[in-house]
Amino acid sequence: MRADPGTAVPDTDDIVISDQTDLIRVRQALRAQARSAGLGLVDETKLITAGSELARNILKYATGARGRLRAEQVAAGGRRGVRATFTDEGPGIEDVGAALTDGFSTGGSLGLGLPGARRLVDELTLTSAPGSGTTVVIEKWQR
Repeated sequence: MRADPGTAVPDTDDIVISDQTDLIRVRQALRAQARSAGLGLVDETKLITAGSELARNILKYATGARGRLRAEQVAAGGRRGVRATFTDEGPGIEDVGAALTDGFSTGGSLGLGLPGARRLVDELTLTSAPGSGTTVVIEKWQR
């Protein structure tokens, strides 16, 4: 059952991402925010899928496999949406442009995670540099 779009869900406290069980909490937080923002089922699913991929990247690539998620409601131009910010203090990404390109991987994967996440959401901003960790902000808006 969908939450009433007029019922606000408070911003999440930071969700620590340190092991596989935290992926469930990430998905639950994104689902609650998406429903509160009035996202349709398809957009809700896209947001959760993108967020789940970003959380898995933290577990795979961040030093100590530790990061954080903050999810919040946003509004602009009469629309509502969800902004999710994923941060870690890992080794950072040397070439952000390459990391957002299909097929690029430093971990032996297919290299579809970050570019796939970008295609699922309306906006994705990735900030990173070697030795300084990574922050990825995604936004998904009501249609």
